[in-house]
Amino acid sequence: MSLIEIKNLTKQFDLDGTTVTALNNVSLHIEKGDIFGIIGMSGAGKSTLVRSINFLERPSEGSVRIDGVDLAELSEKELRQKRSGIGMIFQNFNLLEQKNVLDNICFPLEITGVKKKEAKVRAQELLKLVKLQEKEKAYPSQLSGGQKQRVAIARALATNPQILLCDEATSALDPQTTASILALLREINEELGITIVIITHSMAVVTEVCKRVAIIDGGRLVEEGPVREIFENPKSDAAKELISGKEIRYTPTENLNTGRRIRIVFLENSAYEPVIANVILKFAVPVNILRADTRNVSGKALGEMILGLPEGEELQNDIIEYLKETGLAVSEVNENE
Repeated sequence: MSLIEIKNLTKQFDLDGTTVTALNNVSLHIEKGDIFGIIGMSGAGKSTLVRSINFLERPSEGSVRIDGVDLAELSEKELRQKRSGIGMIFQNFNLLEQKNVLDNICFPLEITGVKKKEAKVRAQELLKLVKLQEKEKAYPSQLSGGQKQRVAIARALATNPQILLCDEATSALDPQTTASILALLREINEELGITIVIITHSMAVVTEVCKRVAIIDGGRLVEEGPVREIFENPKSDAAKELISGKEIRYTPTENLNTGRRIRIVFLENSAYEPVIANVILKFAVPVNILRADTRNVSGKALGEMILGLPEGEELQNDIIEYLKETGLAVSEVNENE
């Protein structure tokens, strides 16, 4: 049985007499101990989805089950108790500015009736976990963005949750700090066995830390699966755009007569082969490299390229077939990407 089971979830809002559908018939299963990514562009519905997991947003239709328990069937008291097992961190940290670091972490414990002495001991343990022992008396205004997020993570873990929801938790951080926070989340997952759900618009975040991913577009679930499989061979337009980013659309090479564009991913058995040189030698035609990059995907470095193929459909198909035979993952790139 999945730890989190979302079935046929629809969420609608009434805005000035107009019904807006934020989520449309979404079904997901998240296993215990997973690091699960939910990704989509702004307005896709991903934040509404994560808030539905702990019933901060009640679905218009469908159900959410945590450990087999349907949240809709719980009383308000039972729901509050269930939520204590679901921690949450946000983009803007949500720390209490008038409290120091230690008191911020103690706060959710004191609300649940834990004695101050016990709460302090627990908070100090968590500060050690997030590597901020020396900052327990500091105030949020004295911390960097990365330190604030570490405090927020410690506070979210205070009640020993089995689930940690991260809503754009790294969006306000620079790349180096983002990498350190993602490494911390991976460590928490491995050491404590906490199931982590990461909401993001960044495929780099997903490929760095997540095991599985769901792609949301226009309130619908358009693709789901292991991160590596989707990275190698994205099927939905939303997945292709999220993986490719905006570089292709605005690159100076877009004015070249590149004809058909394809994306290739170098797997382990093809990483050291001079693939492009071999294509040029075999077919005696130029191939434009529009972009090349290396990504960390599920702990392994995978290379990717966007290629512009020469004119001629038969020639293009022959090149694509040859690339697939050499062990590459090949997918089409839409011209507007």
